[in-house]
Amino acid sequence: MTKTATLYRMVMPSHVCPFGLKSKWQLERHGYTVDDHWLRTREETDAFMARHGVKTTPQTFIGSERIGGNDDLTRFFGGHVPAKDETSYRPVVAVFAMTALMALAASAAALGTPFTTQAVMWFVSLSMCVLAILKLQDVERFSTMFLNYDLLGRRWVPYAYLYPFGEALAGVLMTADALRWVSVPVALFIGGVGAVSVVKAVYVDKRELKCACVGGATTVPLGFVSLTENLFMVGMALWMLVR
Repeated sequence: MTKTATLYRMVMPSHVCPFGLKSKWQLERHGYTVDDHWLRTREETDAFMARHGVKTTPQTFIGSERIGGNDDLTRFFGGHVPAKDETSYRPVVAVFAMTALMALAASAAALGTPFTTQAVMWFVSLSMCVLAILKLQDVERFSTMFLNYDLLGRRWVPYAYLYPFGEALAGVLMTADALRWVSVPVALFIGGVGAVSVVKAVYVDKRELKCACVGGATTVPLGFVSLTENLFMVGMALWMLVR
């Protein structure tokens, strides 16, 4: 038996609703034939919403049942829609997975094999660089989240603005294995202060906070991941110091 669904979505000369495209794709992926109705003007869209008593489009109907928007459709098919304040480690997993692959690729290209000590060092330094990029996208937002738990930042606010630049500087210099007299002290300092701050906030004070490690828009919970980031920096600095 053919499964059919009716979809109403905005398709205007200046705007094609991305959620409408996702809803259509979801329906087709689950074997539905879609009766695709385009709402081509703002007036047509407003009239549709008033007629059906809804505040948003797209809207999907299966038979006589209104399923709702794209999130509602996802839930209808058994998918997960993250709650507004839901935490996730996915951003950090993505960063570390990519920097690990980048380090292995660089080692293979430069040294003939991906599995080298240098690859491990590049993994740490490239992770620092990528995490710094994420923070530098919106330093203001990062600093606000950072000040929730960093001990030095709370005493001297400019440190919250300087931190991502210090991490970027240390990461780049460590990747190039240059100016150790700069990169090692910087990494030791910011990594050490960061580690102590996380331990106090999470494991001593038992506070539930979000981590600023991947920028100020993060959903990553403060704890093991942020502590690992800081310990990576300290470990890398110590390794370069004793090599």
